[in-house]
Amino acid sequence: MSENNYTAPDLTLVGADHIAAYRETDGEVGYLWNGVPTLLLTVTGRRSGQPRTSALIFGRDNDDYLIVASMGGAPMRPKWYLNLQAHPAAQIQVRDQHIDVTARTASVDEKPRLWQIMTDIWPNYDVYQARTEREIPVVVLSPT
Repeated sequence: MSENNYTAPDLTLVGADHIAAYRETDGEVGYLWNGVPTLLLTVTGRRSGQPRTSALIFGRDNDDYLIVASMGGAPMRPKWYLNLQAHPAAQIQVRDQHIDVTARTASVDEKPRLWQIMTDIWPNYDVYQARTEREIPVVVLSPT
């Protein structure tokens, strides 16, 4: 997919507003964002030790949840990903379900299959990868 195939998302519900609406409505508002499913990921800050929450597009691979550390193709990794590397125990909220998970980065062998799952959901991930020199990771969240 080229930059010409990029679909600009509707950004009327993002960041803290997305998280607040999702929490207040148990995902009734915010679960679907631009037609794709989202979850809330709460990680432990690697420096602060404080909980940090992000709303992220997700996919499924059997019992596991998949997220992509794309940051829109920025050269740096998202803070939530760095936090997960330091503290892989996290929590997700999917609609009204709160689930404890352990995070890991997909292996080189499994990434192509998992990347395909995620680009089927959000094709812009291919554009994001083309924008950056860094390898964009797929993160596997396994319920504990």
